[in-house]
Amino acid sequence: MLVNRQVAIIGGGPAGLTAAIEAAKVGAQVLIIDENARPGGQLFKQIHKFFGSKAHNAGVRGMDIGLNLLKETEESGAETWLNSTVIGLYEGNRLSVVRTMEDGSKKIHTVQAEKILIATGSQENTINFDGWTIPGVMGAGCAQTMINVNRVMPGTKALMVGSGNVGLMVSYQMLQAGIDVLGVVEAAPKISGYNVHAAKICRAGVPFYLRHTIIHAEADESGTLCRATIAALDEKWNPSPNTEQSFDVNLVCIAAGLRPLAKLAQMYGVEHGFIPELGGWMPLHDENMETNIQGIYVAGDTAGVEEANTAMDEGRLAGISIAQSLQLLPDQEAEQCKAEIRARLESLRLGPFGERRLQAKNRIVKKEVQL
Repeated sequence: MLVNRQVAIIGGGPAGLTAAIEAAKVGAQVLIIDENARPGGQLFKQIHKFFGSKAHNAGVRGMDIGLNLLKETEESGAETWLNSTVIGLYEGNRLSVVRTMEDGSKKIHTVQAEKILIATGSQENTINFDGWTIPGVMGAGCAQTMINVNRVMPGTKALMVGSGNVGLMVSYQMLQAGIDVLGVVEAAPKISGYNVHAAKICRAGVPFYLRHTIIHAEADESGTLCRATIAALDEKWNPSPNTEQSFDVNLVCIAAGLRPLAKLAQMYGVEHGFIPELGGWMPLHDENMETNIQGIYVAGDTAGVEEANTAMDEGRLAGISIAQSLQLLPDQEAEQCKAEIRARLESLRLGPFGERRLQAKNRIVKKEVQL
């Protein structure tokens, strides 16, 4: 079945929803395609309150921001296909989509769109160590989903590997869920995430093992995780002899960072660049979030891993740019709105953790403009 829409958005997370709202509210025919049973992406895993400015949802929980976006999306008139997976992106802005219908059957649709936004998010990095495939070893995001979305306890005694914001926040949320967090292991000589998150963990009595890494995990007779061992690192980042410490745990969470999920963009031939500050290989884009292929846009973690507020503003920027290119929004109004969004994005990328991201984003835009 062939379906024609002006705008197809792949991914119904923070970036995809805000882009859909901006484009649909001025009259664009927008289709959101998401593989999950519910749109909203990472927001419904984030039960903590955001901080910063009012413009950045200070004091509002991520799950509540998600509910607000779902309401705005519905009111905008944007169409949403859930339980639907894009399996191909082809010349002429055509998408192949596998939809799971209400009766459980699957159907393949072809979607023809004038503009396509790829907002597929990011995926967790892994650490390979002896025993890393044992049940009970998982990404921190997986544990967060189990606890906050599915209301399932992934374990009772846990070890967190990685002290970035994800590792810190998930550690605290595990404590809130009643899981005993025995330690946070960090290879670097200092905590990687915000101090405000680390302080909560410290006050709860969770120790930090800096300049340490996990070296192996063990399973019991049933094949389930029962023990994990860490060791100190020397100046060359190698485990030091006789520094091993073992913990009786049934859960090891890996918070080793995220990388852009950009396979569809690669499939379509979008130019990529390696930007370490933003997660590695990622699609390049201009100041309107458009790639080197006309009509193909990226936003959110697909366009460089940052935070939810950044993803939402990038989605808004892409949505307004798409509406402007479709001549649904006057140039003067569009440029004013985009200028305001870019100013908010710049403020988000300032400070001790954001400055490098700001510089990285500026490099991306400058390189893309020269293409």
